[in-house]
Amino acid sequence: MSAAAGHRLATMLICAPIVIALDAGCGKDSSPAPSTPAAAECINVVDESGKTTDECLPVAPDSERVDLATPTFSRPTSITNPLHPTSRVEQVIMGGHVDGKPFRTEVTLLPGTKPITWRGATTDTAIIQYVAYLDGRIHEVALDWYAQADDGSVWYLGEDVFNFQDGKVADTKGTWVASDKTPAAMIMPAKPAVGNVYRPENAPEVVFEEVRVQKVDQTVAGPSGNVSGAIEVMELHMDGTREGKVFAPGYGEFSTGNPGGDLEAVSLAVPTDSRQGPAPAEFGALSVAAARVFEATASAGGDGVKQAASALGRAWEALFSKGIPPQMASQMKTDIEALNGATDEGSAQAAALRVAQNELDLRLLYQRVIDVDLAKLALWARQLPVDVAADDAGLVLADVAALDRVWERTQYGVQAPEAVDGAMQELRQAADAEDLPAVDRAATALTQAVDGLRAR
Repeated sequence: MSAAAGHRLATMLICAPIVIALDAGCGKDSSPAPSTPAAAECINVVDESGKTTDECLPVAPDSERVDLATPTFSRPTSITNPLHPTSRVEQVIMGGHVDGKPFRTEVTLLPGTKPITWRGATTDTAIIQYVAYLDGRIHEVALDWYAQADDGSVWYLGEDVFNFQDGKVADTKGTWVASDKTPAAMIMPAKPAVGNVYRPENAPEVVFEEVRVQKVDQTVAGPSGNVSGAIEVMELHMDGTREGKVFAPGYGEFSTGNPGGDLEAVSLAVPTDSRQGPAPAEFGALSVAAARVFEATASAGGDGVKQAASALGRAWEALFSKGIPPQMASQMKTDIEALNGATDEGSAQAAALRVAQNELDLRLLYQRVIDVDLAKLALWARQLPVDVAADDAGLVLADVAALDRVWERTQYGVQAPEAVDGAMQELRQAADAEDLPAVDRAATALTQAVDGLRAR
């Protein structure tokens, strides 16, 4: 499940309720003695270091929770709840900042389903791929599994989590799956009402979140205009912190974070924000300008970078008048300023990569997800020689991880994927061995294979 700072990971301990029976005593009334009320559930706070403390989280009483009944699933992968329209939204791009760095996510509905057995029954779930990039580089990947109950509520049945560091999977903390021991978790009620409480994650010793609905029927400023029917919630995390979130029809999770802190918000969603007709010529001009900036920074030509950046600025100003989603406009402006202010080759290349990512995101306004993802494959293949030249094995591994994620969701939608499969296999082997010359050769083969792909 996406969040501005990624998945909050820690260990928790649930204290068992205690019931103390009073001794009836000899010669006294032999009727059952009264008992003290059961102690409230205690979910222990976990501090920033990951240590479980003796302090209990201020969780809501069961009387306020709406997620205690066992859901029935007849058509679980038809997820049409307006505030969590998982089967209706192909891809959502989110942007923001975490720890002062640009933060961007791609949330994509994958083909196929995943069966999960819980409480003796097997439920098919929709698969959502969540990929987070911090400062343009892969940061976290998750495969989330959702199902809609017959009453319209949406349930979270688990996730595979992969946290990256220096291009490698550092850990898989936060991974969980519904089972006989771990309950499925409601992530959206059928009809949220103020005061509703539910737990989107409720896996002992792994993850915990509790949500309270604070406002309903709100209007929020969306990528393509105002969106009505949104809700605002407050989420309690295992470390005792709270975070505000907004969910909006046609998007699902719309924004997360608190003022002055980390922030993540929807940049656009498709098909929700798709525009009809061909893209204006200004979009094509921006594509050309972004590609030239990328090429100029990759070749480390000082004057060439300045000229390309200047042309990019002009192309962006011309396109801006055509109406750009606010979150995307803000991020592109920030990255163009970073490019113009770069004082070294590395920072210029990093800004150019983010600009290229932003430009590809904008294509979603007029192009299919599969076509944009093919362009993303080509972008990451072009980035490989840049990071080989920088002699940075960590960045190379990050490039390969990003390629893997895009290919994971793209391979089913193209004709004759075998050539890319073969090139990807060679690339992974070379990158794992940190054989950078071999990576360079594999990148050339991959670029050729990707150029030959055709969407079905």
